[in-house]
Amino acid sequence: MNISRISISLLLVFLLVLQSIASAQKTEPAIPDFTQGDKIPQGHNHDWNLGPTGARGWIYSHKLETTQARQILITKVERGSPSYGILNKGDVILGIGGHDFQIDPRVEFGKAITEAETKSGDLLLSIWRDGKTVDVSLSLKVLGSYSKNAPLNCDKSLAIFERGCDALAMQMKEKPDGRNGIVRAYNTLALLASGREKFMPVIKKQIEWAADFSDVQGKSLCCWYYGPINLLLAEYTLATGDKTYLPDLRRISMEIVNGQSQVGTWGHRFARTDGRLNGYGMMNAPGLPMTLSLILARKAGVSDPQLDDAIAKSVRLMRFYVGKGCVPYGDHAPWTETHDDNGKNGIAAVMFNVLEDQEAAEYFSRMSIASHGAEREMGHTGNFFNILWAMPGVAVSGMDASGAWLAEYGWYYDLARRWDGTFRHQGPAQPRHDSYKNWDATGVYLLAYAQSSRKLYITGKQTGVATQIDATIAKNLMDDGRGYSHRQKNKIYSNKTDDELLTALTSWSPVVRERAATALSKRGEDVLPKLKTHYETHRPPLGKIVPSKLHVDLGFCQAVEQLGPRAAAFVPEMRELLRADDLWLRIKAADALAAIGKPARIAIPELLKMLVQKDAGSDPRRMQQRFVSFALFNRRGGLLSGSLEGVDREALYEAVRAGLQNEDGRARAAFDSVYRNLSYNEIKPLLRAIHRAVAESAPSGMMFADGIRLSGLEILAKHRIQEGLPLCIELLELDRWGSDKRIPKCLKSLQHYGAAAKPLLAKLDPLKSKLESKKRKNDNDKRHLKLLYDTVEKIQSSKAPPKLRSISENEV
Repeated sequence: MNISRISISLLLVFLLVLQSIASAQKTEPAIPDFTQGDKIPQGHNHDWNLGPTGARGWIYSHKLETTQARQILITKVERGSPSYGILNKGDVILGIGGHDFQIDPRVEFGKAITEAETKSGDLLLSIWRDGKTVDVSLSLKVLGSYSKNAPLNCDKSLAIFERGCDALAMQMKEKPDGRNGIVRAYNTLALLASGREKFMPVIKKQIEWAADFSDVQGKSLCCWYYGPINLLLAEYTLATGDKTYLPDLRRISMEIVNGQSQVGTWGHRFARTDGRLNGYGMMNAPGLPMTLSLILARKAGVSDPQLDDAIAKSVRLMRFYVGKGCVPYGDHAPWTETHDDNGKNGIAAVMFNVLEDQEAAEYFSRMSIASHGAEREMGHTGNFFNILWAMPGVAVSGMDASGAWLAEYGWYYDLARRWDGTFRHQGPAQPRHDSYKNWDATGVYLLAYAQSSRKLYITGKQTGVATQIDATIAKNLMDDGRGYSHRQKNKIYSNKTDDELLTALTSWSPVVRERAATALSKRGEDVLPKLKTHYETHRPPLGKIVPSKLHVDLGFCQAVEQLGPRAAAFVPEMRELLRADDLWLRIKAADALAAIGKPARIAIPELLKMLVQKDAGSDPRRMQQRFVSFALFNRRGGLLSGSLEGVDREALYEAVRAGLQNEDGRARAAFDSVYRNLSYNEIKPLLRAIHRAVAESAPSGMMFADGIRLSGLEILAKHRIQEGLPLCIELLELDRWGSDKRIPKCLKSLQHYGAAAKPLLAKLDPLKSKLESKKRKNDNDKRHLKLLYDTVEKIQSSKAPPKLRSISENEV
């Protein structure tokens, strides 16, 4: 079947996107003044829907914000809309309600719409046209205000939902194949959430399409589609009791299961036959919807031990992040810049609520509540999913929570709503890099308003296991998310007093603690005794740690880590926390010691022991080993990255052998610094472990997995270890992502073997054919081809083969 593909920009690695955005920001143009004849800067063509007015407008943005703008340039007015005949393309809105814009015209306009719909419906605008400023008034439909429990018991929410569903159903009836698979699935889920029989013909048409879906070969970025499509089939089966499509639900579910990596992850596409992911590895944004869909498929009647195992592995991965930060992009450290990241905390809250895991559901829901404003507008290549899973995650904590959150952020929803009741993806306030530009987001927003319907599991069908909080607690949680700015980051924290920052270090929120720690690190030396006094006052005894006490210790570690070498006096406290019961606290203490640097080397023996410790019960993925590997050996700041002087060699060898088997490729890559700091005689006891780490790639962290393999290959080749010779060819893997980096490393390593490599030259023919056959060779291709020719010539001209060493000989 044919479905649209996600925009190619979704393929970009997160860091590359950030670099691109940063590059755009460096050349940010001056703020245009349209009353003086200025034009929209070239390439900065992102405009916004201006709510149900029927108009769109361009607003100046910088670093994802419109806070510096004071004008809105009308770019489009739709025929028949409230703006038609009153606003014209080219008009400049200068203010609203008789006042010029003062803070952020986009936010002010959104809030004015909310206010107008609450009372008279009149929206008074000050516009500049043909050199004159005039006042005009638009008439909007009065919908009332959001109730304190919105969308529950809320006339406005119900009116928005019903009109949106009617418009969406008509749109889907006219063009049933008109959107990509992700949009189609979520739009259909919104109609299904209504429970209205009149929409069933439209829904059934989409269900038939979904039931036919299959892309096990990964012709599209299939994992992005499998999740929402399978979610739709599962929710439909559960909501209607119709078992007609249960066989299709089972087939699609098992395709997801069979496409899972050996450690329980998914990427853009399914895992290879060896159980490892393609491309650059694990991605949680498509992985979480697939996991939730499997859980609901099981509820709908799909039964299979492999299904249970797949769910358990994925849930275990996600549960690790409880209390630590956001579910990150992939198999990375917890994200602590914002309270949600691409909506992954929101869907995690829904998922754990369905699983009746109170602690996890409550944590991720509270993180969702704290994410609004500038935090909610960000997202990798766009904030489509951040908006999609916002309200479902918030509502897990109850309708007082959703009502308070919507009262805070409802303006964004009102601004996105078009005059016909549909919604268009607004996108982040940035000129480029929005993969979801112009996507229909009607289903995304309607699923927020459907939270009171409780017809689907993603709209609250299952009673929340998380504590149902009141509006006061919700406001406190939202306060934790205030002040974040894409442009100024956490500048608001720089205005807090030392005592306020020290108090913030004890917050439940790892994001608040991180922001406070960063701000403290920029204070003078007098903050150090204050930090010490504060910690000793609140310091809990070691042993079983209750959450509130745990937050005190974690905040202290985060502050010490940010202070770095200035916090050398706290080495004893950090060493003591290495013995804490809590896994993450031990890890954060290790991070803090690494940040302190040289004065913390006294803790190296303890850290080496931690690296080899096993606890299959509480740490099945060896996370302690992973992060301690970074603390000790990371080339950027590891305690042993620069020198191994004075380190017990046997303890070091044991740690390296263990760490080179960590399932995370990035953790293994940290040991590259060990290779560089050992002589041949010292490295001999590690040759077998090095060889194994080259031959067998890590099962996770694929983006970084080649690093230690290539470093190990260089070591084997440099010392002419015969077991490394065939690996010079095997590691080329021309059809796997990242070959541009592997080719030169493998060829240069092969050269070390001289004439001994002659029997393998024929195996370079596929590389030669691939490079020579390219009609358009880029610079890398040209360099690789030259290096290939040079390598073949150098090996062929070699006479006597060098004496090769064997790993087994070195072990004698």
